[in-house]
Amino acid sequence: MNAAASAGAASAAAAAERQRQAEEEEEMTGYRADELAQDYEFKILRSSMGAFKRPERLQQVLDEEARAGWVLVEKFDDSRLRLKRPAAARERDGKLGLDAYRTYVGLSPNALALLIIAATVGIMLTGGLMLALMANSHPHPAPPPPVAQQAAQ
Repeated sequence: MNAAASAGAASAAAAAERQRQAEEEEEMTGYRADELAQDYEFKILRSSMGAFKRPERLQQVLDEEARAGWVLVEKFDDSRLRLKRPAAARERDGKLGLDAYRTYVGLSPNALALLIIAATVGIMLTGGLMLALMANSHPHPAPPPPVAQQAAQ
């Protein structure tokens, strides 16, 4: 399978996984009537690399989000968190110096896919270059003299 086909297959698999996760997120936790009545807003924060697995990184991210008023509702897995905040908290967003509505921590899925594709192509090019260098580095024996010259000697 060539690099383009591999990249296409990886991209299709990633898109299918994102769709599955979106459906799962909708089904896992409903919003309580009192939360909706109190004018809360919600978001899901994602990490392509599973950043929420490490407790110290999870706490760092939650501390950053708390500056914008976001609090943890639930941790889906090591890659997804559901957060909420009072809608009135958006009035302070311009003074925070951060994107209160960010949905990714670290690399986005698209950036991660591009990184994987670039690494794959780089490895393939390096391998091809090494093969070419190896093929050219061994001296080839001189061809035997033509038959006519051998008879004359």
